[in-house]
Amino acid sequence: MSKGKLIIFDTTMRDGEQSPGASMTKDEKLRIARALERMRVDVIEAGFPASSNGDFEAVQAIANVVKDSTVAGLCRANDRDIQRGIDALKGAKRWRVHTFIATSALHMEKKLRMGPEQVLEQAKLSVRYAKNACPDVEFSPEDGSRSDPDFLCRVLEAVIKEGATTINIPDTVGYAVPEQFGEMIRRLRERVPNSDKAVWSVHCHNDLGMAVANSLAAVRIGGARQIECTINGLGERAGNTSLEEVVMAVRTRKDFFDLETRIDTTQIVPTSRLVSQITGFVVQPNKAVVGANAFAHASGIHQDGVLKARETYEIMTAEDVGWTTNKIVLGKLSGRTAFKQRLKEIGIELESEDAYNKAFQRFKDLADKKAEIFDEDLQALVTQEAGTASDEHWRLVTMSQASGMGEKPHASIVVAESGNERKAEAQGDGPVDATFKAIESVAKSGAELLLYSVNAVTQGTESQGEVTVRLSKGGRIVNGVGADTDIIVASAKAYISALNKLASKMERVNPQHAL
Repeated sequence: MSKGKLIIFDTTMRDGEQSPGASMTKDEKLRIARALERMRVDVIEAGFPASSNGDFEAVQAIANVVKDSTVAGLCRANDRDIQRGIDALKGAKRWRVHTFIATSALHMEKKLRMGPEQVLEQAKLSVRYAKNACPDVEFSPEDGSRSDPDFLCRVLEAVIKEGATTINIPDTVGYAVPEQFGEMIRRLRERVPNSDKAVWSVHCHNDLGMAVANSLAAVRIGGARQIECTINGLGERAGNTSLEEVVMAVRTRKDFFDLETRIDTTQIVPTSRLVSQITGFVVQPNKAVVGANAFAHASGIHQDGVLKARETYEIMTAEDVGWTTNKIVLGKLSGRTAFKQRLKEIGIELESEDAYNKAFQRFKDLADKKAEIFDEDLQALVTQEAGTASDEHWRLVTMSQASGMGEKPHASIVVAESGNERKAEAQGDGPVDATFKAIESVAKSGAELLLYSVNAVTQGTESQGEVTVRLSKGGRIVNGVGADTDIIVASAKAYISALNKLASKMERVNPQHAL
């Protein structure tokens, strides 16, 4: 296999967002897009423009900001979706229309209610329509790994003839195994007469835990040169191919793959933490590359070996993936200029001077509570504020709580509803339960609490606690994030944040888009 480039296509903000509770606001997507651009991701799939007005606006905003990566939008194989994608993306320096239609017999019959010839014609028409406006068109046959090979070859040959420049084969339900999937890609490339006119790509799901292995087999055996993946392997069901694992596998085993990416690997850990904070999906400690224990050695034999020669038990260094980039940067005496400069250095850009002033005041408040402010603290501070709109429906004004052995926990809160302050008190099984019951007695949202998660932002007893609250109501699932050195205050902030998202009128529609 000749040495070449492996294209990294990130779909954290599209497929990753399909995880229940992972829906992101426009500002949150912009922050992730900037982080991906700093990482030098080749293609950023910013969303599904036709799914909602909110997603359209987010894709459009990202297209207008990102300059160093191609910005893509997913569109079903119909003129309306594709035109919506074109309208959202056309302001980008480099952009791609990504269109798809299901090709497996099961999906065509049960979901599309279309025959093979109808699907073939629709695929051709959609690529033709997209190509008229955009030179860079990607086509995906949904459920490709379970499609009839003969029919799949007909479809792929036709869409390449219509101008598709990238052919992406999805393992939509995570059914494939590495050797089989790699051979499938190889055979498709051999059988499709004009296969050399397109870049071949794969998009694998992790239902059987083999998404990364399947993707790399498609590269090594099948000759694919683009992998679609997400930060932290985020995605619906069991998730997607992990970007960090693919990139570091290719880099660490370049002797085997003989390929290279253009990824700045030192940005992996900061981006992983950003996505985790925004979505509320905590990275498991033993997660490869970005888990807290990825470079920890508890065994005495391992510790002895690492101290004598690091390479005895480490095939890559923590510095390679950005573990040492998060250092103490600011304190109580730091000024506004230093604060703003550090935000810029870690990739945080706020929309206005007023936003910087408000963020600086929150920083000062935090500095009064803890002596040393880490980059992670700044990320948490901005993440929390990003979920707080100026026209928020609910706002936490004051709160207090009391609990102790042999005492029934009690909470008192004052919240503002559209500016009007309301008071409430409640008892609960614990201080958090009492606080939530007090808030709910005023809000009366009727939402179901799906998740309550607490994580330390940094180390030590002074660390901020970052709380994620996931609420469900009427089919909508939202995350609220709150951070404070007081866990109960952070919990209240997170609950209020989630309530504000439920109160938001921005609905997200999820049409059939499960590549």
